[in-house]
Amino acid sequence: MPKIVDHDAHRVDLALRAASYFSEHGYGGVSMRKVATHLGVSKSALYHYFPTKEALFLACTKEVMKSVAVPQIGGASQEVKLQALTEAMASDFGSEMALLFDYLRGKSAAEIAQDEAMQLSMTTHHAVVAEIVGEEAAQETMERMMGRLLIGYLSGQINDI
Repeated sequence: MPKIVDHDAHRVDLALRAASYFSEHGYGGVSMRKVATHLGVSKSALYHYFPTKEALFLACTKEVMKSVAVPQIGGASQEVKLQALTEAMASDFGSEMALLFDYLRGKSAAEIAQDEAMQLSMTTHHAVVAEIVGEEAAQETMERMMGRLLIGYLSGQINDI
């Protein structure tokens, strides 16, 4: 009897496990062969689910973005929710920024603006922040949060690598 495989679930599992590999090794330090070995699948099996490294990275981004959400703190103020969101983002900020800049290396501003993974990340984070502070204040709030995280990381107050 043939093995029954839930291909969608397997694809999600591969993407989630590959996401941590990308975070650990960077975009440039990852090849499909290395990812396949890490995941314990053949390279051809990996290519069956993801035709390119960029397609795999996009799948990883999609799966990771599913976990980005407003912190569920009953009755908490905007400030408390934003602080909780900022703290959640700080937990792996350095490695995520290193991966992000590695992924974007060599891309023009126009290419970045059209990049599906970047657009997904930006719209997901924007939506979460807008849910807390409202659409009118979302962009400015995101800019303050990212600036605070970056300055915290560069000054050694956030250290996750």
